[in-house]
Amino acid sequence: MKNDVLRQFVVIVTAVFALVSNGLANALPLNGRNTGEISDSFNVFFVPAGYVFAIWGVIYIGMAAYTLYQALPAQRANPRLRRSGWLFALANLANGAWIYFWHYGLYEFSLLTMFGLLAALITIYLRLDIGKASFSQTEKWLVSIPFSIYLGWITVATIANITAVLAYLGWDGGGVSGETWTLILLAAGLVIALLMAYTRSDSAYLLVLAWSFVGISVRWLELPMLNIAGFTSAALVIALLAASRFFPATRLALRHGRTR
Repeated sequence: MKNDVLRQFVVIVTAVFALVSNGLANALPLNGRNTGEISDSFNVFFVPAGYVFAIWGVIYIGMAAYTLYQALPAQRANPRLRRSGWLFALANLANGAWIYFWHYGLYEFSLLTMFGLLAALITIYLRLDIGKASFSQTEKWLVSIPFSIYLGWITVATIANITAVLAYLGWDGGGVSGETWTLILLAAGLVIALLMAYTRSDSAYLLVLAWSFVGISVRWLELPMLNIAGFTSAALVIALLAASRFFPATRLALRHGRTR
């Protein structure tokens, strides 16, 4: 019981730390630049249009919803919250720390904390068996969907963070153009989407990927290759989601390694 109360308290404190840090990052802004301005300062292509980052508002709401839900006395011994609470606290610390490293130019450390955040969210996702386990309507909206959206965005953000840090370190792409690397990364995103569609059919996660890919297309309207590739990638993600939803027999067959 004491450990459960401690967990609830730590989740609240770390969630406040993450949310306040993100709020101050753009309200002050930290170190005189907002988060988007720093991102735009790198000469990389795998970055969506500015409006796409509005998804953080949805993520913040999900973080707050989970935090308040897990703090309820009636949820103190909830096994799902026990499995995810400490990891969520770790994710909150990584989230908040990333903001400070990013704004103060410690980009290598920002990448390390991004990896930590991604690892924590993946572990939560797997522990809760999202996309496979059944959730009540309450936990669907306060636990499952928030983590699906959060993980979907951090999947994309991690790739973007890697490209930014490599550009900061002066990597020239190994002789491959930035546009070509973006196509490769979009293809990698589609592979991830394929795996998620046919193992979990997670609508929230996949829609975040589609949202991000459209944003990349919109950002590079003047570059036909990236413009078309971004929209095509988003359309393929939606098609994968539809196939996994409307043809569940195919999804189950692929999940168990069987085809006709």
